[in-house]
Order: sequence, then C-alpha cells, then structure tokens
Amino acid sequence: MKNIWIMTWYTLREAMARKVFMFFLIISVLVLIVTGLIFGLSNSVTLGSGTNPFGNPITMVEMVIISPLASLCLLLAIFSSSSFVPVMLEKGNIDLLLSKPVSREQLLLGKYFGGILVVFLNIAFLIVGVWLIISMKFSFWDFYFLNIIFTIAFTFAVLYALIVLLGVITKGSTLGMMIAYFIFIILSPLLYAAKDKFGVYIENKFLKQTIDVFYYILPKTSELMSKVTTNLASGKGIEDYQPILTSFAFLILTMGIAISIFRKKDF
Repeated sequence: MKNIWIMTWYTLREAMARKVFMFFLIISVLVLIVTGLIFGLSNSVTLGSGTNPFGNPITMVEMVIISPLASLCLLLAIFSSSSFVPVMLEKGNIDLLLSKPVSREQLLLGKYFGGILVVFLNIAFLIVGVWLIISMKFSFWDFYFLNIIFTIAFTFAVLYALIVLLGVITKGSTLGMMIAYFIFIILSPLLYAAKDKFGVYIENKFLKQTIDVFYYILPKTSELMSKVTTNLASGKGIEDYQPILTSFAFLILTMGIAISIFRKKDF
C-alpha cells in the first residue's frame, strides 16, 4: 500500500511538472473570478419561486453554473490524463521504475490513483469555490451540493480505467482518449435515451437486446453526471444504485484486465 501511495504522489508531482495541475487551476481560478464578479457586482438577484428538480432556487443556480463546467472539466481531465501511462511505458522511464522495489500492479495502480487525485483536487477546488461565492451571496449554505464533487470524480475514475487499459495495450494516448470521449459525449447519452425514453417505441427485439447489452456493459456516464448528480445536489440521496454499481463493475473489470496485461508485457 505504501508503494501505491508513493506512485500516486509521484504522479501528482509529474502533473505539476508538466503544468497539467496548473492548467486546471488557472481555468478554475478564472471561472471563480468571473462568478465572483457576476454575483458581486449585482446588487440583487431575483430567483424564481417555481418548482425545480433541485428543491430550492439557490441549488438550481449552483447547478446551472456547475453543470456545463463539470462536463468541460471532465473533457479536459480526459485529455490531460491520457498520457500518464504511455509516458510511464516509454523506454528509459519504465526501465527505471521496474528496477525499483515496486511491483507492476503497484506501478499501474499508483498511476491510476494519481490521475484521479489530480482531477479530484481540481474539481473540488472549483466546486467549493463556486459554492462559497453563491452561499455567501444568498446566505444559504447548502452542503448537499458538495456531494457532486464525488460523482464527477467517480465518473472520471470509470473513464480513466478505460484510458489506462488502452494505454497499456497501445502504449499511446490517442485511442483511449478518443474512446473515452465517444462514450461520454455520444454513446452513453444515446444508450440512456434509448433505454429510458425511447425504449417503448422500439419494436425490433434484436435492436432492444443490443441496446440492453451495451447499456449494462458500458459505464453510465450520462446518468452519473445528470440524474445521480442532481439527486445528490438536491439532498434526495441516491434513488437508483444501478448506474453506480454497473459502472463500478466496469471499472474493476477494466483495471483487472489492465493489470493482467501489464504483468505479462516485456520491456
């Protein structure tokens, strides 16, 4: 466990050296400055009193600001973290690491947790910052809103497992990054819509079964970033654990395969 933590810390330092951490931090600071100016310069803000899925209008304001930013952060996280494993596998780097008293499993897990730590810290900084600005503006402290830090980090962790696997297989970052983008932007939303909204209109049994297979096998990034995040932000709790459990199963299986392949690779 100590070796995994050392590799995790090493990955965080690598992200700082390559300016990945600072890149995220600068974007987050800019967003917070703009948010602070918007709410600081406005003497009054009128909030609608109608019903909304978040339970109160202030949480709705927070989600309206954070939702697009969270998706953007996730896209940037995929881009910036996709090279961690390929860089580790470069000639010279991997030779040096394998000469250390660290197992291959610990190396790969350290890279994995290190990537998650980089993204978690930046997402937490952004969300806590937005939450503080809005909470101070309206004098309403909605601590449930902070739960979305974990849903966004978990969504990234699931996709990052796939990036790590493809990084081990190809020793490159392009394929893992492209497939992660495809799942997050296109495939997961389509499968969720087909399963949840348009399933009743699909009469072809083969097509229905195909949709079901892909829906349950692939990570539910669309549901994690929408339904699960909304429920946690509004204090309703998790109503359906299926998207979380199946996505977690995908994570475990994917990382298990990645470790198995990494063990057998010749360097």
